[in-house]
Amino acid sequence: MIRYFFGGLLLMLAAAPAMAAGPPAPGNHEFGLTVGALKRSYLVHVPPQAGAGKPLPLVLNFHGGGGNAENQKSYSRMDEAADRDGYIAVYPNGTGGIGGRLLTWNAGTCCGSAAANQIDDVGYVVAMLEDLARRMRYDRARVYATGLSNGSMMAYRLAAEAPETIAAVAGVAGAMTLPGFAPKMPVPVMHIHSVDDQRALYDGGLGPAFPLTNTRVLHEPVDSMIGKWVAHNGCPAQAQVTGMVSGKPGAADAAHTATRFQYSPCRAGTEVVFWKLTGAGHVWPGGKQNYLPILLGPGTTLIDANTEMWRFFSRFRRGN
Repeated sequence: MIRYFFGGLLLMLAAAPAMAAGPPAPGNHEFGLTVGALKRSYLVHVPPQAGAGKPLPLVLNFHGGGGNAENQKSYSRMDEAADRDGYIAVYPNGTGGIGGRLLTWNAGTCCGSAAANQIDDVGYVVAMLEDLARRMRYDRARVYATGLSNGSMMAYRLAAEAPETIAAVAGVAGAMTLPGFAPKMPVPVMHIHSVDDQRALYDGGLGPAFPLTNTRVLHEPVDSMIGKWVAHNGCPAQAQVTGMVSGKPGAADAAHTATRFQYSPCRAGTEVVFWKLTGAGHVWPGGKQNYLPILLGPGTTLIDANTEMWRFFSRFRRGN
């Protein structure tokens, strides 16, 4: 599940928050805040549609274990999707690491120093959303969470422990690692995972050691996690197959498949959707291709994670 990403992009350092939020300025921003004794930071991409009237929705995109906000921004290519679909993309930074790299999230039993030191990352995200609201306008009824690997686990922890902060969640290549599961309300859920993921094991169990360490993570089976959300949301136990995609002959992902399973109707108008992939590795579908293939395995373009999750997110708002 670890992400060792190198290089990055320099982003504009924004000024301290104003007393009252105004229209957000389109472009890239970096903000910092102190939560408890820790100095934290996050990146924000504001699309061109900002300031045109109604406040925009917001998507939280959590990096994988061993990564950071900059490489998640680059690897997932979500800025392009945010500009197309008209939402604010927010990339929070985890903790630990060296020089702003190799950061992790406390998503329960994973991962790294964040979990070992019991960092209150849910509290950080809640504080970050308040900090951002002081800086710029966004639609607080349309806040969504996603993430990759350890970041996916973090998105699920937020959905389970602070569901009032988000309207829906969509994890990629990382099942929940929570010792307890008792959300206060139903939450729309989408999950994307390959059965051939060699790091966040689809069937669960001890994954391979993080590179350059002896640390291993015990993964929950993906089907078990899906079952928990299906039961919690009061969905039918049997899914409907609502989409199937196969690779095009001659393409690098010709042998890959993607099948969409949908559990609905569910309580309070929620839904559970699962994109089950074959052939792909521990990757963000539709993200930057041929990226660290030895570590992450083969990428895939059969579906675009940003497109599929926005189709899902855009149907829900908190209070539905």
